[in-house]
Formats: sequence, C-alpha cells, structure tokens
Amino acid sequence: MFRFLVSLFVLSTFPVGVSLAQASRPSTTDSADAVVRRAASSAETGHCSEALPTLKRGTAHVTDKALKLKAATAMLRCALASDDRNSAIEALQIVNRDFSHDPEALYIMIHAFSDLSERTSIDLARFGSNSPQAHELNAEALEMQGKWDEAAKEYRWIEQNDPDMVGIHFRLGRLLLSKPNPSPSEAEQAKAEMQQELKIDPNNAGAEYVLGELARQANEYSAAIEHFARASKIDASFADAFLGLGSSFVAEKKFSEAIPPLETATKLEPTNPTAHYNLAMAYSRVGRKQDADREFALHQEMQKQAADATHGAENQGTPSQQ
Repeated sequence: MFRFLVSLFVLSTFPVGVSLAQASRPSTTDSADAVVRRAASSAETGHCSEALPTLKRGTAHVTDKALKLKAATAMLRCALASDDRNSAIEALQIVNRDFSHDPEALYIMIHAFSDLSERTSIDLARFGSNSPQAHELNAEALEMQGKWDEAAKEYRWIEQNDPDMVGIHFRLGRLLLSKPNPSPSEAEQAKAEMQQELKIDPNNAGAEYVLGELARQANEYSAAIEHFARASKIDASFADAFLGLGSSFVAEKKFSEAIPPLETATKLEPTNPTAHYNLAMAYSRVGRKQDADREFALHQEMQKQAADATHGAENQGTPSQQ
C-alpha cells in the first residue's frame, strides 16, 4: 500500500483555536487580513479542507508579516496533509520570497522540502522502479555515502541499458575522480567517460572542464587551454573554467592572454584567493605594478578571511577553559 513519509512538521499538534463556525463566518467589514486570520485559526483546529481554499486565495496578499507567516505555514501543513503538492509549493514560494532570512521560516522550509523530496522519490520507486532515473537516484545516494564501487555499478547499469542518456558518462567519470586517491587507470577511465559524454552532449561544460583539469595536472597546458576555453564559452558563469584558463596561460607564460579570463574569474568569484593571486602574477609580468599590488593585497585579505573562518569553526566546538 502506498505510504507517505510524513514529517513531524506536518503531524505536529495544532493548538485549539476558534471554532470552525466562527472562523468561516464572513463579515461585510472584514479586511483581507481578518479573513485569512480566521482561516489560519480554522486550519489549526484541523479543518483543513474548509480553510485551504481561503488560505490559497488570500495568504500572498496579507499585509501583516507575522500573520502572513502563520497563514503560509497553515497553508503548507494543510497542503502536505492532503498531499496537495501544488498548493504546498505555492506556500513555500510565499515563505521563501518574504521570509528568506527568518530562522523559523528556514526551519519550516527544510522540513517541507525534505518531505516533498521523499514523496517524489517514493513516486519514482512506484512508477519507474527499474528506470535509468531510479538507478541514477540510487547511485547518487550511494555516492554520498562514499560507497564508490556500488555507485559505479549503478551508473554502469545505466550506461549498458541507456548508453546515450545525457549526463550519465559525466557522472561516472566524476565518480571515478571523486574516489579517495584515484589510480592512474581510474583517471584514464574518467577521461574516456568525459570524452564519450561530449560525443553525446557537446555542450557539457563540466566535461570540458574536467578534461581541462586532467590536462593541467599532467602539465599538458595547450590541451588544458583548449578545454577550459570551450567550457567558458559554453557557460559564461563558470568561474572555475575561467580560472583554469587563466592559470594555464600563466603556466605557459602567456601573461597578456591570461589577464582577461582571470579578470572574469575574479568578477564571478570575488572571494577566491587563487584567482586574485594568478591575476596579480599576470599583471606583474606585464608591468602593471599598481594593479598587481592591488590583487596581491586582495589575495592576502581573502586568505586571512578564510583562515579566520576556519579558526572560528574549530573554536566553536571547543569548550572554553575556565
């Protein structure tokens, strides 16, 4: 029998509020906020079927912030309780738009998204238990657990049964490189997977980037430049591709050519110390001392911030000594 994994958020005990009759009795002088307030109270007493339509119509237009969060939460609970996923998503959109920095709202969203994800994964198991997508989801779960060989087995099942599936060769190649201390043979297998991916999907910027990184690590800078350049053209927001391209130009002592991609990398990721360092090196070698000094200073600042953040995280779990 179909079973939902309903989160504690959905099954939490509702406080006793006004009666359903009171909550649903309209008045000609009612404000929109008053109508939604009564509907939220009605939902809290378990009368979701009556309250949900009103909450859907009015919650987004509520002016009082505290009431809006209360109404959106009630709408979300009712929607999840009845497995009305479209309404649940509407409620989440309201919460995310208007309360994106509120701890209570963030807590609510974490549980709701987890609940929706679980329900959808159950649907995938029901309607496509032996589909490539089900095997891919299982592979991703195994990968997150560090079960590399089991995950690779799932990816290879997909390759055998759907060899032209977009992205599958990239995922297997990425998995092989994600293993602790991948062997040279695994790196070669990953390279072959990336090349196969590009035959299926020539616009896979990630595959081009990985091939560029493998070439860079092998000191094959000309090949690295070609792959990084293609990755940056495919995806103009791919900061690491621009950084790889610029760094490879620096390694080749082509400092003037390194500057444009490194400038782009620092704009896309202004807190990346490596990008600032490489840009400083390129500026220095072409005689732009003032620009180089600025980038070296930024590099040092970014490194200090990273060190402070690491130090703070380490101390957070350390008991203070009396």
